[in-house]
Amino acid sequence: MKSAVLLFPGINRDSDMVMALEKTTGFKPHVVWHTDTTLPDVDLVVVPGGFSYGDYLRCGAIAARSPIMTDVKAKALKGLKVLAVCNGFQIVAEAGLLPGALLRNAQLKFVCKEVRLRIENNETYFTRTMPKNSVVSCPVAHGEGNYIADAETVKRLEGEGRVVFRYAEGTNPNGSTNDIAGICNEAGNVIGMMPHPENMIEKLHGKQDCLPLFEGLLAA
Repeated sequence: MKSAVLLFPGINRDSDMVMALEKTTGFKPHVVWHTDTTLPDVDLVVVPGGFSYGDYLRCGAIAARSPIMTDVKAKALKGLKVLAVCNGFQIVAEAGLLPGALLRNAQLKFVCKEVRLRIENNETYFTRTMPKNSVVSCPVAHGEGNYIADAETVKRLEGEGRVVFRYAEGTNPNGSTNDIAGICNEAGNVIGMMPHPENMIEKLHGKQDCLPLFEGLLAA
């Protein structure tokens, strides 16, 4: 499986994502700098977490306008798989690849903790090896993860099965609408999520709950 991880100034989870992809798929991803204008020939692009451009202006707003994102958007519209995690979710939302926005956490504090994550849609390329409604542990680390959208958009996301992940068992860390932790676009090839599954895949992490998500990439 050929993949690429995007690298922006201030991103700090790129190495974690590169290691997770290499460990679980057996293939080392390309690392693509934000000023590049063309993606390599890959099956998957990951927009990782961190604090691109110091979270100035709005989280993800500057990175969404980086040169490489023009090619990401064009190829995503043609079916390229895009996985966006935490700051990556903010970036693709700012780029218009996913609806809604990520606002300041309801308690106005940065949160770094473990949450319970329920698989709402197990038919995506990232969740297909996991049972629907299964619940796993997964860490979060963000100050702006409060997902909101207008009522009609939320109704459409829910009705079309485009909520991929939901905070479960009262562990919503940010006040996100309907406990939404991750969504996909209408075509299903762009997935955005706030939790960090790359940080719960090996024994040194304490748990391996999210390992099947990455293993599913090969099957996809």
